[in-house]
Amino acid sequence: MTGQTIDPTARIAHIARFEPGIQAFAAHDPDRLEQDLATAPPGPLNGRLVGVKDIVDTQHYPTGYGSEIYAGHRATGDAACVALLRAAGASMAGKTVTTEFAFFRPGPTTNPFDPARTPGGSSSGSAAAVAMGMVDIGIASQTAASLTRPASYCGVVGFKPTYGRYALSGVKALGPSFDALGTITPDVATAIAADAVLAAPVPATLPVSPRAPARIGICRTPWWNEAEEGTRMAMEEAERLFGAHTAVETVQMDDFAAAADLHVTIMSFEAAQALAWEYQARRDMCSPQIVGLIEAGRKITRAAYEQAQTQAADLRRRAAALFAQYDMLVAPAAPGEAPLRSQGTGSPIFSRLWTLLYLPTVTLPGLLGPSGLPVGIQCLGPHGTDHALLGHALWAEALLPARPMPPALKS
Repeated sequence: MTGQTIDPTARIAHIARFEPGIQAFAAHDPDRLEQDLATAPPGPLNGRLVGVKDIVDTQHYPTGYGSEIYAGHRATGDAACVALLRAAGASMAGKTVTTEFAFFRPGPTTNPFDPARTPGGSSSGSAAAVAMGMVDIGIASQTAASLTRPASYCGVVGFKPTYGRYALSGVKALGPSFDALGTITPDVATAIAADAVLAAPVPATLPVSPRAPARIGICRTPWWNEAEEGTRMAMEEAERLFGAHTAVETVQMDDFAAAADLHVTIMSFEAAQALAWEYQARRDMCSPQIVGLIEAGRKITRAAYEQAQTQAADLRRRAAALFAQYDMLVAPAAPGEAPLRSQGTGSPIFSRLWTLLYLPTVTLPGLLGPSGLPVGIQCLGPHGTDHALLGHALWAEALLPARPMPPALKS
């Protein structure tokens, strides 16, 4: 379902039908959406509906950051990413649910494939809204695995570009060394269309076509022992499918085993800085998860933080050398199928490394775990090669099975 094939009345009715069960939106106004659709300027995204993660400022909707502290808070204007999308003709369907300050405390959103399962965190609302066809583009963010994991659990495409590719003006900070905007979309082509708008002040026109990588590295990462059956099955199937068309070999990455701990150190230290006011003035309104993160960060010395940054920079240099051998890496997107909501939003272990390395990544759907739930894979490219990676992702998407449809959309 895209905004180019469904009329406005049908789009609004579709949201009204499925939103009560999915609860993807923190704020949604059908009258405003109808007005936006009627008055949107012509542009490359005309007719597309966008859901904006609720850590991103918007003029016409409140921005609550998933926290009671900011209930009813309104920004003066739109964040840069929202302004660019609107100028390109997109219409805003509303604010999508985020976990508190884009960390671990879950919101009300349910997984479109099983309401007992988590949709992931923290871009949960954006992923669920795209999976249900309520929006075409979900604005998401990633500081650890907040885009990749929901995309995997909800069976949609997640594009986290090279760190710094999209402007963060008007976005609540958590860990500035890693905070990155990205998109969740039903397919790679829509991610490419959104990237053309978000990656420059004026939409770019550089075409992206499917392109087979000359050599793919299958990277199970140093944390492969945490992979569940669904992810093990998905990686084996991806290796088989891609290997039938291009050179594929296993990559050893033991030298990167320190990356997860380095990521935690840097993110915790910076979160304690970024959320200093909330901790000092409104601690009683913060969740135990956020308080724990901040208090862990307050115990890290400046010297330890700087040492971790130095080690992270060294790993980025090693990654650049690794990509001299491979056009694309394929890695797990999450430990497995979406866990039960009672167990939290899932582990970020399979994305901490790539977030630390600042690499672009595309999460692709199509594969299923033993319970029949979506399990994504990550396709990764060298730093700054976003266009090439998106071309490889188009190629890979065509080889994978079609993305799964939530049961409610089949009835």
